[in-house]
Amino acid sequence: MSKAKDPIDSARRRLLAGASAAGLGGLAFGASEARAGAHEGPAETVSVAQKGTYETVPLRQPAISVAAVQSRVRAVDVNNLKKTMGSNLDHVLSLIDIAQGSPDAWNRERRWGGKQDLICLHEFPVQGFQPWTRTELNKVAIELPGPESEAIGKRAREFGCYIAFGCYARDPDWPRHVINMSVIVGPTGDIVAKQWKARNILGLFGDSALIGTTVYDVLDRFVEMYGWDATLPIARLDIGNIAMTAVGWEPILYQALALKGAEVLIMSVTGGSNREEAIATAKHNRIYTVGICNSVSPDNVGFPDAAGAEDEGTVIVDPRGRVAGSTTNHHEDIAFARIPVADFRETRRFPEIPMALLLPVLQQYQPTFQPNAFLEALPETYKEAGQMVRERMGKG
Repeated sequence: MSKAKDPIDSARRRLLAGASAAGLGGLAFGASEARAGAHEGPAETVSVAQKGTYETVPLRQPAISVAAVQSRVRAVDVNNLKKTMGSNLDHVLSLIDIAQGSPDAWNRERRWGGKQDLICLHEFPVQGFQPWTRTELNKVAIELPGPESEAIGKRAREFGCYIAFGCYARDPDWPRHVINMSVIVGPTGDIVAKQWKARNILGLFGDSALIGTTVYDVLDRFVEMYGWDATLPIARLDIGNIAMTAVGWEPILYQALALKGAEVLIMSVTGGSNREEAIATAKHNRIYTVGICNSVSPDNVGFPDAAGAEDEGTVIVDPRGRVAGSTTNHHEDIAFARIPVADFRETRRFPEIPMALLLPVLQQYQPTFQPNAFLEALPETYKEAGQMVRERMGKG
């Protein structure tokens, strides 16, 4: 288990300076305040709905077409990384072409389907998943931007759409950390949003635990660098307010994203019950959800073909909890739906949450797992991470 290294101070200064230049200086606060107890509560304004009004940008069109791609999970080979990563990436690009109705993205005459404005992929479409060591995971993780995101961005530019996908990512400001990242590339081909996974589910994997870094794992330093508003981010785009999460079974987190103005929540957990979660989340929070399941995945070493595909398929759900589009099997497939963002924005009604009644409970509740574990030490393996979890539970 290695001692965690704090990100370089120059990066923090650069990020905070950038926030100030963007008119967000009020969201940043000093390092001493953050380190003194950032996790105790927001020390600056967080963008959240106020009596039904929330932050948006103008829409480029009143409604959008959405495609949710249910694809395989196939782990890359660390010892043959270029070839296996390239094969996975080519497969993802072909699925994007199919979602856009074109078997050949560069031959517009062959296109037969309708244009999609937003294509959603699951948590690990390019890299797959294995219980890699930290050293291996740092090899598997990609840079953002990098060749993989640029290849996907090229498709987004060609089709004039947004593409959302998950990945393991490296960041020079977080040495040795590997971040479970959700990414959105836009019609220019550039990355328009990078959203960290908020937290991992702990204590449910026997002797093991995940080693990808989440916001909660480094909360104090994350807030110091990026501000409280970034802990639960919303991408405010000209197709609507989009949030992504690879966190499963976390209804309060989904509700917080809705309260921050998410209009479409992409739920990308591989191996999760995304259909059930998406339907419940849409209905309870009165938002649109996209629940992406992975398909049956042959040849993923160490897993049966059906691992994570036991759910009832991928869905796009409206704010009443009605399925607007879905897959019909566990194989690779695509769900399609039309989302009338402008009408939704005009008529949206937030659930009434009795804050005065609930806050005393939320503020005084003490969870078993406190934040910042990865600021103290970075586990090298899933077994070491599991030992950290047991120690935090008092069972080490």
